Amino acid sequence: MSAQLPLTSATQARRADPRRPDWIREPLLHFLLIGAALFGVDRLVNGDGDTANEIVISAEVDAEAREIFKAKRGHEPDADEINALRRVWLDNEVLYREGLALQLDKGDTAIRERVIFKALSVVDGGTKLPPVTDEVLRNWFEKRRAKYDEPARFDFQEAVLGGESGETAVRAFVDLLNNGTPGDTKAGLRVFKGRPHSNLLQSYGEGFAKALENASPGQWLPLQSRDGWHAVRLEASSAARPASFEALRGIVLQDWTDATLAEQRSAAVAALAKKYTVKVEAPAK
Repeated sequence: MSAQLPLTSATQARRADPRRPDWIREPLLHFLLIGAALFGVDRLVNGDGDTANEIVISAEVDAEAREIFKAKRGHEPDADEINALRRVWLDNEVLYREGLALQLDKGDTAIRERVIFKALSVVDGGTKLPPVTDEVLRNWFEKRRAKYDEPARFDFQEAVLGGESGETAVRAFVDLLNNGTPGDTKAGLRVFKGRPHSNLLQSYGEGFAKALENASPGQWLPLQSRDGWHAVRLEASSAARPASFEALRGIVLQDWTDATLAEQRSAAVAALAKKYTVKVEAPAK
């Protein structure tokens, strides 16, 4: 099971591992999401005794993580998200045990989070940035160009019908709007500014995004999204613009620094975790 370190800055948390879902890189998620509420569960499940090098990710830990995740995110975690929650919990448990082994809990026995941060400071002492050149930074930048390029953006309005909002009703409503008729007095107006193309894809779907890209400003259109039909008018749009490495060099350097140190921390915790036997209990039925 791979490990990722609980990070101590928003930038590090966002960029530690681009393969992980966005929510897992939110600032201090490790402690906000599965922090103190799970620490008591761990002590009940793992305890002390003859299994000091065994870590059990119990059904109780999974259940608590699911409950807290749902409260924070508004939906049940899927299989990938459960695995990510387990990795976070495992990283914290490894750091906690290493902190205890180094006696970093002295004078602080009741505060697990501070023990973890003390262990983290020991790990940080072993990290060191490699030499960096413009060539290294430029190559790193080009591999992550999508992160820095300015996306196409759209300003548009949506007239929202009250009641029936199927294709026939929306098309009829659009005809009224384009003919200068106020239309349904129950309609509301939503105004969207600077929506990036990626947001359109995520919120409405590819067909909607493509139609809005090709729309003429000022014209009401009936557009279908993944959740139904919408009466939409494009106000303005701006084309995508590639980012300049020279203009962003300072930002790229900081991002590279954060990501490189985060990778070293994650590798260090993963190495520490190898001394433990990790077991995952089946969920209670």
